[in-house]
Amino acid sequence: MLAMKQPPVAPICLLLVLAGPSWAAENNFVLDPEPPGPAYEESGKAWREATTPLPPWPHDADLIEFELDGPSAGFRYFIDGKHLGVGADQVVRYTLVAESRNGGRNLSYEGIRCTPHGQYKIFAYGSGGQFSPLDGADWQPIDEGAAERSRRELWGFHFCVPRGFKPRLKKDMIRSLTGHSASRELTGFQAD
Repeated sequence: MLAMKQPPVAPICLLLVLAGPSWAAENNFVLDPEPPGPAYEESGKAWREATTPLPPWPHDADLIEFELDGPSAGFRYFIDGKHLGVGADQVVRYTLVAESRNGGRNLSYEGIRCTPHGQYKIFAYGSGGQFSPLDGADWQPIDEGAAERSRRELWGFHFCVPRGFKPRLKKDMIRSLTGHSASRELTGFQAD
């Protein structure tokens, strides 16, 4: 029986090693992508919060009711559409009204940042027809828990551009809150 001659292993390995960098240079896929982030991160500038005055007390005619996805624990939620706005710091500021079944209302003036996981801050609470500023409040992450559901839905469905990490235009926020926009399946955020 004749023995077959084996090809030399070292030259083949050398060819593969030398071909490796040229293959990697031609690879069109990003193997370890940088996660997208807000525009201020891309510019290299540190984000600075703008100071804004407290809004006037909301009128019932200006309140826009929005529904939560799933049970709402006996509360109805409203946003003051007239004083909904985006500041120079890209914070969406709004008055949130949570109304219980018996008609009692909790009011807060808040802000949401359109960061990858969302952040919120409560600037003031409302009582007796006026807002009282909350001194020393910090930005908080929007948690997955039931207590944060209204903020999570405002961030994920109504106020922020999906995967854009920037606020929507006010008219688009209003359209979304009033149910005149694309369904939640098309928002770009994954369902729970």
